[in-house]
Amino acid sequence: MTTVLFVLLPGVHLLDLAGPAQAFFTAGDVGHPYDLRYVSALPDAATVTSAQGLPLAVGPDWPALTPDDLVVVPGWRVGEDPRAWPHVGDATRERLRAHHAAGGTVASVCAGSDALGQAGLLDGRRCTTHHAVQDELAARHPRAHVVRDVLFTTDDRVVTSAGIASGIDLSLHLLAVRHGPAVAARVAREMVVYARRNGTEPQASVMLRHRSHLDDTVHRVQDHIDTHFTRTLPLPDLAARAGVAERTLTRLFTRAAGVTPLRYQQSLRVERAEHLIGHGATVEAAAHAVGFRDARMLRRLRTMALPTRPGPPGS
Repeated sequence: MTTVLFVLLPGVHLLDLAGPAQAFFTAGDVGHPYDLRYVSALPDAATVTSAQGLPLAVGPDWPALTPDDLVVVPGWRVGEDPRAWPHVGDATRERLRAHHAAGGTVASVCAGSDALGQAGLLDGRRCTTHHAVQDELAARHPRAHVVRDVLFTTDDRVVTSAGIASGIDLSLHLLAVRHGPAVAARVAREMVVYARRNGTEPQASVMLRHRSHLDDTVHRVQDHIDTHFTRTLPLPDLAARAGVAERTLTRLFTRAAGVTPLRYQQSLRVERAEHLIGHGATVEAAAHAVGFRDARMLRRLRTMALPTRPGPPGS
């Protein structure tokens, strides 16, 4: 079971913590359990009081972690005086660095990015935070590349989000990367949230780009495509699964997701192929792995600007 370790500082915002915790907890309900742990960023603290006044019990020590585990630093109430931002202790900074150096992923929500900056993990990397403190983060960590007006960024296993509810988007993205888009979509639906991404973020996953709608018929078809995108999926079969005519499915799907079912499947194939190629596979091997007969179609689709704009919900 993969561990998700939340590192808490005084004044932690409840939703910065609860959003990601709920997403990974819900992943267990759909067959992918996580072991959620909570520790204080300050030494010898048995409780951490949230910004909303709720005392939170924390473990005394960091558990042993593997590269598959995730460390998350939720944000805290920053207040009007930047000098009052908490100082992360030497031991916590070293543990954050060591986990990343060992191949693990570290993430932050809102002002939690400052903790990663104090550990030196933002140097030379893209990052973001809540819009109200982006200037302060850039001033504190001048070697970081602060990206504005995005929900989250990923850069070499350092993942930062804009704050508050965007921690849910961050978590859905990580679940999609680890378990596939179908699992992330199921978690989003269980939580009754949009599976969404900022359209200006170039690393947006296909699933999250095209799930910003509430059409349950289209969601059911997308669930099937997400799970079986490497197979041939004829439109008549998809329409029969949805219980509608082919033309109706195409119209509903395009209106809700912004693309046709075929283009959605092609986008999933290309995204997965890009991942395989990035991990050393040849174009030919990646093409066969995602369901293409040969590499010609994959090469053509990689050079095309596939539509990325989701249709407006309810349009």
